[in-house]
Amino acid sequence: MSDPQKELRAAWDDLISSLQSARDAVDQPQLMPAPPNARNLAEGYRYLMGFVHSAVERAFHEDPKRPHFRNALSIINRATIDNADAIYFFAPIDGRERTWIRGRAEDAREWRGEDPPTSGRKAPHYVIFEASSGVLAGDSGDLRELQPGVKTQTGRLDSSSIQVDADGSFEILLAPEKPADYTGNYISTRKVVQHPHPQQPDMPPERYANYISGRQLFNDWQNEDAIHLEIHQEGAEADQPAPYGPERAAAELRRCGEIVRGQMHFWNAFWTILMGTYGPRPGTMPGIGFPRNAFNTINAASGATGGGMSTNLYAGGVFELEDGEALIIENRIRRKPQYIGFQIGNLWGESIEYANSIGSLNGTQSEVDADGVIRLVIAHRDPGVPNWLDTTGHREGFLTPRWAYSETPPPEEWPSIKATKVRFDEIRKYLPAETRTVSQAERNEQIRVRQQHVQKRYRAF
Repeated sequence: MSDPQKELRAAWDDLISSLQSARDAVDQPQLMPAPPNARNLAEGYRYLMGFVHSAVERAFHEDPKRPHFRNALSIINRATIDNADAIYFFAPIDGRERTWIRGRAEDAREWRGEDPPTSGRKAPHYVIFEASSGVLAGDSGDLRELQPGVKTQTGRLDSSSIQVDADGSFEILLAPEKPADYTGNYISTRKVVQHPHPQQPDMPPERYANYISGRQLFNDWQNEDAIHLEIHQEGAEADQPAPYGPERAAAELRRCGEIVRGQMHFWNAFWTILMGTYGPRPGTMPGIGFPRNAFNTINAASGATGGGMSTNLYAGGVFELEDGEALIIENRIRRKPQYIGFQIGNLWGESIEYANSIGSLNGTQSEVDADGVIRLVIAHRDPGVPNWLDTTGHREGFLTPRWAYSETPPPEEWPSIKATKVRFDEIRKYLPAETRTVSQAERNEQIRVRQQHVQKRYRAF
C-alpha cells in the first residue's frame, strides 16, 4: 500500500457510501421497504443500526483460525423474524481443519425425551449446531444466493443426539472426516456435491464449511440456562495473528459497509418479492407467499425460504388488525415436536418486543385447551385470556409459527394452523367455554419472568 493514509480514507469513504445505500433501503420505494408510516420509519433506522452493530463485530473481529462464538441475532440486532426463544450463535471456521466445541449443560434429560426435572436448573430445551459453506443469509444483497447449490450444509448435530457426560459436559469435533477411532460427537465440515455451483461452475465439488451456527432454544424461561460454548482450532494455539496493518483495516472497513448494505437490500427484496408481503408479484413463491390474516403452506426450512433452522417446519403470514379486531390462532399438533414456538414481528422482520411485552409464546408458555389445541389471541390490548400476543400497536406484522423435529415426519403428521379474524369484544365466543380469566397481576408476573430471563440470556459478563 503506497499511501496508507490515502487508502484508509478511501476505504472509509467506501464504508460511508455503502451505509448510505443501506440507509436508502429504509425509505426509497425502489428498494422495497416497509410502508413509510412514522413508526415503520423510526423502527427502520433502529433495524439498520442493528445490522451496523453485527457488521462491526463480523468485519473487524472474525478469524477462522482463532474463532469464537458471537450472537448472530439478539435484542440489539433483531431481524429475519428472529425467534424470541433463541440464542442465535455463529463462528467462522476453516472446514479443512479440525475444530473443537466444548460446553456444559445443566440438567439435559429433556434432550432424550424424558420428563424435565421438577426443580433445579435446566439446559436449554433444544440445541442445534449446523456447519455450512457459503455466505450468511442476506450478505450478498442478491436473491440469487438462494439458488440451490450456492450454500451447502455439510453437517449438523442437535440435542437429541449430543452425547453428554454425567456432569453435563460435552465436546464436538468439527472435521472434514471422522477419525476411524473416534466415537464422540461429530459434525462433518466437508461435503461433495453432485451439481456444479450455479454461479461459479468451475468450483470443485468439495464444499468445506466456513462457519458453524446454531440455536439454543428456551421453553421454560424461568429455569433454563444458556450454555457457554468454547471453540478452538486444533493446533492453532501458538500461531499468533500478524500485526494489524492498513491493508487489512481498509478491507475490513469496506466489508463492514458491504455487509450492512447487503443485509438491508436482501431482506427487503425477500419479504416483498419472494414472500409477497404486500401482495403477490412476479417471483412470489406459489403457496409460500404470506397471506393476510392467514397462513401459507407449512414448509420445511430450505435455502429457497431464506434458510432457517434446518430441523424446523415453518409457516407464515401477515396480521392486519384495526383497533376493534383480534386474530385467533388455532395450532393443532399431530406429532409432538421437540419445540413449538409462535412469534410476531414488525414488517422489517424484527421480533416484536419480547422482554417488556409478550410478543412470543412457546410450548411451555402457552396453555393447551382440553381438546389439545393451542389457541392464541393476537390483539392490540389485553383481552384478559391466556395466550395473548401483544401487537404493541402495530396494525400490520408478521406471523411466524415454528415446529422443530430432529427427524422431519411425513407430511400427513405435520401440524396444522389457521387464523380467524374476530371482533375484539367477541373473542370469548371463539374460545372454549372454560377459558379462564387472566388478571393484571398474572400478566405483570409474566413480564417479570421475561425481563429477568432476557437480561440473563444476553448479559455481557
